[in-house]
Amino acid sequence: MKKNPKIISVEVSILDLPTIRPHKLSMATMMNQTMVITRITSEDGITGWGESTTIGGMTYGPESPEGMKLTIDQYIAPLLIGQESCNVNALMHKIEKNVKGNTFAKAGIETALLDAQGKRLGVTVSELLGGSINNKLGVLWTLASGNTDKDIEEAKHLISIKRHDTFKLKIGSNEPKKDVAHVVAIKKALGEDIRITVDINQAWDEYTAKTWIKVLQDNGIDLIEQPIIKTNFDGLARLTEYFHVPVMADEAVATPEDAMKLAKIRGGSVFAVKIMKTGGLYNAKKVAAIAEASDIGLYGGTMLEGTIGSVASAHAFSTFNNLSWGTELFGPLLLTDDIVTNPMTFRDCKLELPTKPGLGLEIDEDKFKFYKRK
Repeated sequence: MKKNPKIISVEVSILDLPTIRPHKLSMATMMNQTMVITRITSEDGITGWGESTTIGGMTYGPESPEGMKLTIDQYIAPLLIGQESCNVNALMHKIEKNVKGNTFAKAGIETALLDAQGKRLGVTVSELLGGSINNKLGVLWTLASGNTDKDIEEAKHLISIKRHDTFKLKIGSNEPKKDVAHVVAIKKALGEDIRITVDINQAWDEYTAKTWIKVLQDNGIDLIEQPIIKTNFDGLARLTEYFHVPVMADEAVATPEDAMKLAKIRGGSVFAVKIMKTGGLYNAKKVAAIAEASDIGLYGGTMLEGTIGSVASAHAFSTFNNLSWGTELFGPLLLTDDIVTNPMTFRDCKLELPTKPGLGLEIDEDKFKFYKRK
């Protein structure tokens, strides 16, 4: 085996998998999830897999699935072909130098490189990142049917089978009074021992947020996520100072640079870390380091990735010193099928980190071909 085998191919595919139900957010209602899957193969025969996934086409951010594929095919792949595969830092530095932005596409590439290197060395991705502190991560579930009674019924069932004990509610698409009443009714039905977080997805202005967060706070809601537009850093700081219920920065804290700016002004008492926003696992660790140094809580976020992206995130999050708000890596549970033969294990309200080399996943080639966009 060559000491540092060269990359011989970068293959990119778009896959569409149905969801188990309509998934309602403030900016879109999802009926399926589209994933961009990258397969990187080196001359030693080792293949690494990565995933780049966004929400609702382009309703969440500036990268679309089709755009990610184009970026990787036309601009990133040529930078990788023929290069030595083992030095992930050098490869990602080269990509950063030649391709601006496109963090979702880059996250998939870095994941595939790390997956391959882990397999090559016989270690997990978390070990490549320094080692996991926790190999079981708390994971919440989003109640997103939009119907109060259905959401309560769903939550009680998931509590009874010990799959989740924390729930998120996506609001912001309705009048605040209606949305808040929906949230409060669910909190009362589930009781004070069940943690409820609310994600407004930037839907409120600062005045509206100040008015209705007070009602949520007074009714025992545990966490308020990105209530105002991501660019209003000072407003986020004002809300964080004004309320004792924690306010979380999500869309506002995409890059390590964002994290530094927000930490300086205390723009959020919790940061949501997502490998798609940061552009990969290494940058996610940089955001976490800034938060930990600033005594800001951490939450492991999702773009509702499938198993590849969710497991990549879990490997990164497992290395964080203080993941006090758990994770929302439930993306695979929202899908009707999977493209791996060994799905993630969810038990006792936690997800368990795979222990095999690389990501620890095995691709089901038949399922992959079935869901691949023609």
